[in-house]
Amino acid sequence: MKKILFIAYTFFLVILTLFSYAFVDPNLSYLEGLYSEFAFKYRQQTTFLYVLIIFLFFIFYFLFLWLLKKRHLNSKDVIWLICVTVILLLFSYPAMLSYDIFNYIATAKVLFFYHENPYIIMPIEFTKDLLLSFTHAANKIALYGPVWIILSVVPYCMGFGQFLLILLNLKLFTVLFYVGTTYLVWKISKNIFSVVLFSLNPLIIIEILVSGHNDIVMIFFALLSFFLLMKKRIIVAFFFLFLAILIKYATLFLIPVFFYTVWKLFKKQKVDWEKIYIASSLSMFVIFLLSPLREEIYPWYAIWFLPFVSLVHKSKMLLYIALAFSFGLLLRYVPFMLFGTHFGLTPFLKTAVTFIPVFFVLIYIFFKDKLWLKIFSR
Repeated sequence: MKKILFIAYTFFLVILTLFSYAFVDPNLSYLEGLYSEFAFKYRQQTTFLYVLIIFLFFIFYFLFLWLLKKRHLNSKDVIWLICVTVILLLFSYPAMLSYDIFNYIATAKVLFFYHENPYIIMPIEFTKDLLLSFTHAANKIALYGPVWIILSVVPYCMGFGQFLLILLNLKLFTVLFYVGTTYLVWKISKNIFSVVLFSLNPLIIIEILVSGHNDIVMIFFALLSFFLLMKKRIIVAFFFLFLAILIKYATLFLIPVFFYTVWKLFKKQKVDWEKIYIASSLSMFVIFLLSPLREEIYPWYAIWFLPFVSLVHKSKMLLYIALAFSFGLLLRYVPFMLFGTHFGLTPFLKTAVTFIPVFFVLIYIFFKDKLWLKIFSR
């Protein structure tokens, strides 16, 4: 069974990679030979295929977790699954669901090619640049912290001015941080179940290995800072948390947990690391839920809390809610995919599909733990 499952999963990843190219932007001249207009012309069929892919992805995910729990998977199997996932999806089309990776390139180009300050000058001001035809946030200054801008010099400059090579480099760059975060989850937890919970989560895979979101870089440094705290290397730990904050400011919400841990260490009191990671999960949940105050909840924001949740998977309520959000957030793309507009019913449907799975999970927990009996027996 395991061999058949692995073959089926590999075939599934190939299909996902091929399917991603149905979303090639018509204005992306660098890939004009792959433009098929399928995702834009046949919206109902595209939406059906996407929903089917998401359901199959979660079926594979839960099968892997179940096999691991039954001890039918070992660490070598998990490494193989991660490797085949990384290798195949490295070559997927990164703007299948989000155009952020193009924004990374445009911002880097403002600094490293045009030698202008991306916090003052917008990409759209370079009117003859080919990137403008398919970059969707060209009318904004840099949206990320200075550390991300500095780090982006590596994939940008290693592309030697060739757009497709820069694009591949950026994906490879985020893949390295995905692998690094997976390794940190292992080093902290010493639990292969935690590794699978994080690394093979469909949302994590799609938002990092397909879309290449830089949130994984932020969360790598944040997780590294807590790992170093466990080693009582406080100064270095603070340095890496500072780097995480200067990539995306969401990690500011980890500061109270961080300094509470430092205070416990200075007092030479025992640190309950499980509670620390639960607190970290909840902190990142809070900023995740507050994100609509700025714009809206984006699916890749789940990257902020999922690594921490994977470290405390024995906290069932937290785990179930995190998994429900993983599923609901990936369905958040469906309304726009189907209707092709951000207006009308789309905002309502996006909110509904995001929170309905969480609602059902809460109902399940409510009745499973017989909370209703405890409430009404008082």
